[in-house]
Amino acid sequence: MKNLKFFIKTLGCKANQLESAVMTEKLTGAGYTQVRNVENSDIFILNSCSVTENADIETQRILRHAKKQKPEIITVFTGCSAQLTGNIADKPEYIDIIAGNDDKFEIVELLETKTSRVKDIFTVKKFNNRFVYNYKKTRGYLKIQDGCNNYCSYCTIPLARGISRSNSVENIIKQLEIYIENGLKEVVLTGIHIGQWGEDRGLCLKNLLEEIEKTDISRYRLGSLNPLEITDELLEFLAHSKKFCPHFHLSLQSVNTKILEAMNRKYSAENCTDLLNKINTVFKNPFTGTDIIVGFPGETDEDFLVTLENLKKMELSNIHVFPYSLRKNTKAALLSGHVEMNEKKKRADILHKLAKQKFDTFAEKNIGQTAEVLVEKNPDRKTGLLKGVTKNYLNVYLECTDKTLCNTIQKVRIVKFEAGKLFCNIIEG
Repeated sequence: MKNLKFFIKTLGCKANQLESAVMTEKLTGAGYTQVRNVENSDIFILNSCSVTENADIETQRILRHAKKQKPEIITVFTGCSAQLTGNIADKPEYIDIIAGNDDKFEIVELLETKTSRVKDIFTVKKFNNRFVYNYKKTRGYLKIQDGCNNYCSYCTIPLARGISRSNSVENIIKQLEIYIENGLKEVVLTGIHIGQWGEDRGLCLKNLLEEIEKTDISRYRLGSLNPLEITDELLEFLAHSKKFCPHFHLSLQSVNTKILEAMNRKYSAENCTDLLNKINTVFKNPFTGTDIIVGFPGETDEDFLVTLENLKKMELSNIHVFPYSLRKNTKAALLSGHVEMNEKKKRADILHKLAKQKFDTFAEKNIGQTAEVLVEKNPDRKTGLLKGVTKNYLNVYLECTDKTLCNTIQKVRIVKFEAGKLFCNIIEG
C-alpha cells in the first residue's frame, strides 16, 4: 500500500492535533505522501473528538461524505469517538478501518494489514510516548500526559482516554530539545488533564516546570488546568519565571456551587473567584480564559442567573461557552431536570455576548502597553502584515511586512484595537 496519498482531518483538542502529527510522520516515513484534501487522497484518516453528541454525529457525517465523494478511498476512523463508539464487528460500509486512541500510533501496520483495532483503554497503564521530529507550526505542542482520573458526571473523556498516565521528564525534555533544534521558540504543554501530571510518578507539575526552566526554550505556556491544581506554591513559582507566559485557561465549567456539586467538580464558585483574584494580583495583565457549560440537568433560570452574575464580576479575558450535551454512560444522563435545547441556546447566547464584552475590555486594556510577540512563520494572507502572539495570549498584527522577522520574538507597543483586531508597532533597538 506504500506510495499512496493520505489526508488527515483532526477534530477536537490540542492532544489530538499532536497525535495527528505523530501519525503523519509515521506514514511519511513509511513512504506515504500527505495531501491536503479528500479529492487527491487514497486514504482518509479522521482523528475524531467525542466531547459532545454533536461531535459524534459530525464524525459520522464526515466519514459518510468522504466515501460518497470518492467510493474507492480507504477511510480510517480513529480518536475519541472511535474509542467510544467504534464497533469493529458491525462497522458501517463507509468505514474501512477503526483504530482506538492507543492504537492510532500503529497506523502503518493497520493500513498494511487492513486491520481494525480498539483495545480496552483501561488496560493501558503507561504513557505511550511518540516523538515528533518535523513539527511545522510556529509554536510547538508537547503532550506531557494522557487520560483523566476525575470522572466528572457529564464527561466521557475518561472512558475514551483511560486513567491518567504521565510522560517521563526525560522524554519531555528530549522532545523539547528536538523542538529547540528545529528553531521553535515557544512550546505549549498539553494533554487530557495536565494538572494530574506526575501523580503516577510521585511528582507534581511544578517538578516538571523546574526542569523545563533549565532548557533553552524561550517561553512556554500551560494547557487547561483544574482550579484545584493551581496552588499558591505553583503561582509563586510561575510568577518568578521569565519563560512562563501569563496565560491561564481554567476548566471551571460552572460558577454556581450547586451545579458544580452535581458535576462532581469538587470546588465551589467562591474557590473560582478567589483563584482569579490571586492570578490577577500576582501577574500583570494575565490572560484568563475559561469553559462554561450551560443548561446542565437541574440548572434552573435562577441557577443560570447566579452563574451569569458571578461571571460578570470575574476578571476574565474570555469565556468558551458550551450547551450541555447528554452523553451515554455518564451520571449526568440519569439526572432529572434536563433543559430544553432552545433554553440552552438562549443561555449560551447570553454568555457569548458577555464573552465578547470581556475580551474587548481585556484587549483595550492592553492598548499602549509594550509586549513581546512571537512572530508567526507566515504573514497574514489578506493583508500581508506579520502577525503573532503576545506572552499573555493576544493575537496581534504588526504594522510590518518584513518576512525576515518571522519566527522571531519582537518587542512591540500595542497601538489600537480595531474591528476585533489588535495592531502594534515594533519598538526599534
